[in-house]
Amino acid sequence: MTDLATDLPFTVDVPIRYRDLDTFSHVNNAVYVTYLESARTAYLEAVTDLSIEDYGFVVANLEIDYERSITMGQDVVVATGTTKLGTSSWTMSYEIYADETRAATGETTLVCVDPETRSSAPMPDSMRQRIVEYEGLEG
Repeated sequence: MTDLATDLPFTVDVPIRYRDLDTFSHVNNAVYVTYLESARTAYLEAVTDLSIEDYGFVVANLEIDYERSITMGQDVVVATGTTKLGTSSWTMSYEIYADETRAATGETTLVCVDPETRSSAPMPDSMRQRIVEYEGLEG
């Protein structure tokens, strides 16, 4: 991967699959959400050292701004990072690049959930500390 014009600290390459394309041979707009999910999963595994089975959160809000289309054969990279950290929720920002040109930006708000009560719960201390250290945020 080359240097991207982003301030987000974590990047992941995302392959375009044939099934990602719509009838105009563009990556379908709904697939961009999957690209964000791929970046978020890779980020959390790398930064928090948690496996996907250990996650206890839901996506409470999702926003995407589309800037240009992505087509088969382009190199797609998603940059991401945590931009806000609350008690039980946090915000992640994303930038999707195709051939080093930004194609979309996005943001998700994630909320930790207690598996027993299915209501919001404080973020585990170990997870919070690892994100704070990685991002240089204030705890």
